[in-house]
Amino acid sequence: MSAEKKKELQVAALENGTAIDHIPPTQLFKVASLLGLENMDNTITIGNNLHSSKMGSKGMIKISEKFFCKEEIDRIALIAPNIILNEIRDYEVVEKRTVTLPNKLIGLVKCNNPKCITNNEPMATHFDVIDKEKVIIKCHYCERKINKEDIVVK
Repeated sequence: MSAEKKKELQVAALENGTAIDHIPPTQLFKVASLLGLENMDNTITIGNNLHSSKMGSKGMIKISEKFFCKEEIDRIALIAPNIILNEIRDYEVVEKRTVTLPNKLIGLVKCNNPKCITNNEPMATHFDVIDKEKVIIKCHYCERKINKEDIVVK
């Protein structure tokens, strides 16, 4: 082998689909579970603890022929805000965006207050995001604050 460093992709290129990049390694499998990857027939590539100059190490998920709707992206943002979502068509990135939490979450999270009306009546939950960096949300109805580690995604 020559003295030159041989460069190669650690994760295979994607023809059409979505690459979810810069996932914190500790959150990778939570993201995979949240998206229901185990129930998909698509070709899926998962890499964890990959080198990242920005983060040190990162996780990445590539899903062929899958493009996410707003609700799915909001679900990802709940547990892994600030990841990069790359939409790929014909091996080219056609859209690249940082996933951030919206200001309001409707019907995505279960309130952990057993007395909250949303746990006792057939109605959608409604949360206001009060801290996007630390991921702290507040129930619109009972005003219970929930920290990132206590969030239960529906």
